Amino acid sequence: MAHTQRCAHRDKPLRVVQWATGNIGTRSLRAVLDHPRMVLAGVHVHAPGKAGRDAGDLCGTGPTGITTTHRLDDVLALRADCVLYMPRASDLDEVCALLASGANVVTTTGGFRHPAGMDRAVRSRVEDACERGGTSIHDTGSSPGFITEAVPLVLASVQRRLETLTIHEYADLSRRNSPGLLFDVMGFGRAPDAAAFDDRRLAHVRASFGPSLRLVADALGLPLDSVEAHGRFATAARTTDIAAGVLRAGTVAAQRMTVSGVRDGRTLLRFDATWYCTTDLDPAWDLRPTGWHLTVDGDAPLGIDMRFPVPLERMAAVSPGYTAHRAVNAVPAVCVAAPGIRTTVDLPPFTAMLG
Repeated sequence: MAHTQRCAHRDKPLRVVQWATGNIGTRSLRAVLDHPRMVLAGVHVHAPGKAGRDAGDLCGTGPTGITTTHRLDDVLALRADCVLYMPRASDLDEVCALLASGANVVTTTGGFRHPAGMDRAVRSRVEDACERGGTSIHDTGSSPGFITEAVPLVLASVQRRLETLTIHEYADLSRRNSPGLLFDVMGFGRAPDAAAFDDRRLAHVRASFGPSLRLVADALGLPLDSVEAHGRFATAARTTDIAAGVLRAGTVAAQRMTVSGVRDGRTLLRFDATWYCTTDLDPAWDLRPTGWHLTVDGDAPLGIDMRFPVPLERMAAVSPGYTAHRAVNAVPAVCVAAPGIRTTVDLPPFTAMLG
């Protein structure tokens, strides 16, 4: 199989294709170009207007000699070791074609984090493509991914009894100059009733983070009975100027979404995301700076703070790296993994090769 042949030559540079060049994909592309053990084999773009250009034009580097394409067949013909697949949503036909062709896939799209919870027909189709190509696929990122899988598994490694593990994510958006994103998409600045967490939004949050919680619980031998999601708002206590515009008193100024993994009638694992545009809230909330805070209630209690020491004005430019770099660093481990859908639990802890 192609997979076996690549494993025998694992010291050779890995030929990698970057698929999609949005915020995450562009950062991933730069990381591949800078990686000491990777060579860029190709770049797939979705907009025909981006096709036919040098890859360096899309990520701000010098010329690379690699011309972008928007054709799947062009990518398949490259016979790459791995495709960093980063569109907004995955296309099952594309994914299976890549895997069956002999290209491993590392993706940030979601959908492959917890194979046991996947639709059976979809899982069977992906696993069949992996078997035919001798390839593997791994789904990762920063959140979900790094903070909802890799870090909790490490923290649980010092426990022999676990009551609850909670991941708190905080994002201060007060200096994010993106009025379309904050006001139009996320619902900040609206009346609470107009920005309600409807079933569709909660289902999306549950589908995004639930598989990570189930994966961790299964790995610990404590499978979940259910995954539940709910959200709530806090409003601005007074009118406040933020980078994106004016936040009126009484309108939505903070949002908190909670995904709970329930076992035996109580929450075992919880992901809690809090996004806020001001700290002056009604009702008052306990807020932390942008970053993550994890608490472990067990026989070895822990409290871990992971802050992003970046000026808020630069967060939009810096934050894509947290997702993109995790995916790029996973490529070598995925390329030598056994064929199939490979999760954070399946892969060994991988180390970033920086020089």
